[in-house]
Amino acid sequence: MSPGHSILALVMISFSFSRRLLVLAAPLSAMLLAGCGPIGRPQQAPLAAPTTPVEAENLTAPLNESRTRIAMILPLTQAGKPSNVGQALRNAAELAVAEAGTNNVDLIIKDDLSTLDGARQAAQAALAEGAELIVGPLYAPNVKEVGRMARAAGKPMIGFSTDASTAARSSYLLSFLVENYVDRVVDHALSRGKKNFAALAPENDYGNVAINQFVDLANKRGLRVEIERYTPGNAGPAIQKLAAKAAQIDALFIPEQAENMAAVAGLLAANGLDGKKVQILGTGLWNDSRVLNLPALQGAWFAAPDNAGFNAFAGRYRARYGSDPARIATLAYDAIALAAALARTQGDARYSESVLTSPTGFNGVDGLFRFTIDGLNERGLNVLEVRSGAANPVSPAPKSFASGT
Repeated sequence: MSPGHSILALVMISFSFSRRLLVLAAPLSAMLLAGCGPIGRPQQAPLAAPTTPVEAENLTAPLNESRTRIAMILPLTQAGKPSNVGQALRNAAELAVAEAGTNNVDLIIKDDLSTLDGARQAAQAALAEGAELIVGPLYAPNVKEVGRMARAAGKPMIGFSTDASTAARSSYLLSFLVENYVDRVVDHALSRGKKNFAALAPENDYGNVAINQFVDLANKRGLRVEIERYTPGNAGPAIQKLAAKAAQIDALFIPEQAENMAAVAGLLAANGLDGKKVQILGTGLWNDSRVLNLPALQGAWFAAPDNAGFNAFAGRYRARYGSDPARIATLAYDAIALAAALARTQGDARYSESVLTSPTGFNGVDGLFRFTIDGLNERGLNVLEVRSGAANPVSPAPKSFASGT
């Protein structure tokens, strides 16, 4: 929170569902901030799944000035063909409206055609139709451009890109950011007595972001770290270099994709760097059976959202649409659920910066989250341990954001 924000209009928002009602879990109040640190308050319980499916509201009803217009810009088509990911995001948004039971929200759905020009045209149309908030797009270039256009129009955006550089003031990201994974798993390892860290990362965009965050956190914590990079698909030489320093390493961070971990894990074991000798750390990408069943990674730790929320959501999604949701569909659900809750309860301030950056945050399908003033997000994440083909919690996600953090 910037020092210039001395009044916090909203001290806590936590949205919860019944079959036909979406309400705020705490009343609105005003409170002075002591300095610039946010004030933490206990959160309410996470969203409860309805016991029965709820029929959708009419999302194509004529626009009415008394209703709140929320635009969604999604990749519904790609290269002229329907996009499964885009459709899953749309389905999840419509499920959120249906389960909220709200009758004061109009969703304005726009297809960005998975292109920059398409995103620009979609944003122009959404703003012309009176959108108060834009949700989406998904792809980084589109998020950056739509965010720029929304800011110029004085409207906030909640995008889904994992590229932190697309965030800006009033252009928020609800995505699963690698920065959050890194901070959570490294801090947990420190709390468990690990002191000598190394990192093994591919030379690609994901690896670059993860290593930058790893180094930044190491500097903040006063850690000295060993770092080895490798060309994707050729981790052997880098692993051999780390193996030569194995006696000086007690934690090894590997920000690699799930599909590539079998090859990496085999090389780790062959060079004496398996989980029996060094604590292996990863990111939320490892919450995948292709990682959980690897012998060399048994005992490894990684940070990820709680599976329980997604599993409950997936069950309701399957009951309604007859298919499994994409993992990121929860982002659309949480964004629209939050937007609908604020529309119902917060009046003209519903999408103001002070409301959207409430330091106590919100509870969604994937647990606790909050937006920061620079457009990024922080999430309450579990630390999970790979064990016998499953991800077992070793440090549960926090139920609230700590005071002053």
